[in-house]
Amino acid sequence: MNCLTTFRLNDKAVKIPQLINLLRIGLFLFLAVIPLSLQAQETADDVIPQKPNPPRLVNDYVGMLSQSEQTQLERKLRTYNDSTSTQIVIAIVKTIEPYPIGDFAFQLGRKWGVGQQGKNNGLVLVWAPNTRKIYIAPGYGLEGAIPDAIAKRIISNTLAPAFKQEKYYQGLDEATTEIIQRARGEYQSEPDTGGSEEGIGAFVIFLIIFIIIIFIISRRNRGGGGRNNRNRGGGWGPIFFPTSTFSGWGNSSGGGWSSGGGDSGGGFSGFGGGSFGGGGAGGDY
Repeated sequence: MNCLTTFRLNDKAVKIPQLINLLRIGLFLFLAVIPLSLQAQETADDVIPQKPNPPRLVNDYVGMLSQSEQTQLERKLRTYNDSTSTQIVIAIVKTIEPYPIGDFAFQLGRKWGVGQQGKNNGLVLVWAPNTRKIYIAPGYGLEGAIPDAIAKRIISNTLAPAFKQEKYYQGLDEATTEIIQRARGEYQSEPDTGGSEEGIGAFVIFLIIFIIIIFIISRRNRGGGGRNNRNRGGGWGPIFFPTSTFSGWGNSSGGGWSSGGGDSGGGFSGFGGGSFGGGGAGGDY
């Protein structure tokens, strides 16, 4: 009895040596494709810039903005970050290939960790001048404030018209202003612990004073209001209502909203979020 030397492949007889050759060719092609795919992935990863060190919110890798324009935008976005904890990043890049610009924006936001940890209140504005493409990608925490339709409107009505006239700084400045206005109130900075403790201390003092005053008035109304009591009662006002107590209390309660006014917006210490799910919109000019 003869050993099997053929197989049926698409209704054709294939001998074992031929089958082995086919497997060899398939294995060779498989091993050849793996390095190419890995190399393509590495190339794609290299396209996404490394996280800036020291951290910056305005990153111009092309030179479309002057140094003073970059400084002004950086100061503006740092001040906004300090007062709300929301981070807006501008990235002007040489190329986005092999990514579509939307995927590039999401990958950059994740790689850098734009936003605050647990809030993911970051937004990435990517501009690729060589392809004249723009994309606004909000993190999960800002998708409610900057939905896709709003992101598209900002690009179409603000960025694209300014860029067509080569007014790049004006476009970015107006676009970030609109983003800030629309996102205002979504998040607030963590309250200043020292200021809060001072406010609580002033409130406790005021409460104690108020209780003592009520006690004195109730005693006076019980009929113990002789001349001595009246004389004693007349001197309580300036003791229990010092102006400094109320002014200090009021100032401390509002301290958390101060923008600082410094040139550098020094509260910005880096990124910590990075959760981007695919929201946003793109366009060109």
